[in-house]
Amino acid sequence: MSSVVESLRILPPSAVSRRPLRMVERNARVSAKLWAVVLAGFLEPLFYLILSREGFGQLIDSVSYLGREIDYVAFAAPGLMAASAMNGAIADSTFGAYGKLKWQKVYEAVSATPLSATDIAVGEVIWSQIRGALYATAFLVFMLLLGLVQSWWAILSVPAAVLIGFAFASCGLWATTHMRTWQDFTYVTLAVMPMFLFSAVFYPLDILPDGLQLVVGLTPLYQGVALERALVFGDVGWATVGHALYLTVMGLVGLRNAARRFGILLG
Repeated sequence: MSSVVESLRILPPSAVSRRPLRMVERNARVSAKLWAVVLAGFLEPLFYLILSREGFGQLIDSVSYLGREIDYVAFAAPGLMAASAMNGAIADSTFGAYGKLKWQKVYEAVSATPLSATDIAVGEVIWSQIRGALYATAFLVFMLLLGLVQSWWAILSVPAAVLIGFAFASCGLWATTHMRTWQDFTYVTLAVMPMFLFSAVFYPLDILPDGLQLVVGLTPLYQGVALERALVFGDVGWATVGHALYLTVMGLVGLRNAARRFGILLG
């Protein structure tokens, strides 16, 4: 614990806004030693795209989207990018954060430094976004190499993936502060898996029954999928802004409550 405290000696009080970066620095140093885990994050998007191209893509030639027939792999790729952003953020903010909170006692050690509970929560979310930005950039490069990008708006798909990660990382961190044992991760799976399967990642929303369309349309992953797909295909409008606002509010609410919970647990 003393080594953790020592590594988090922070800047003078005048640099309060930079305090969360100490958590980012700590996580970066640890990740440098766990390079295989970081590498897996880069490979996951590639595997998704290969599965779509060599698996489903061999069975489905095209889907109807925006009033025209679109190659299936090109249709699925933005959805997979959104799902990858969600999965990475959830892994960091739940499994990773729970270990630091309950077993490694990293947050307890950090709280002995001038870092506040808010600094800890913000630092963890920032770190998740840094990793998410790197993975999203790699995903976009893969899409470019495969000829799946159809609009210059796609350059914003990386910030959009970061926004998706922000929303899920913040809420995942908040949920983690309420977990009592590893068995509680069952609830995480129960929340994430249905979203992955039903949030129009692999098919258009309009093929679902009307009632289910309404439910799916309100889920955060669908908002991310719709945002990424609009950018990649250049179908940008007020609905796109709405998707971004949804994810922004979700992230801010999650972060605020995560910081409050850390204050209670570490205070």
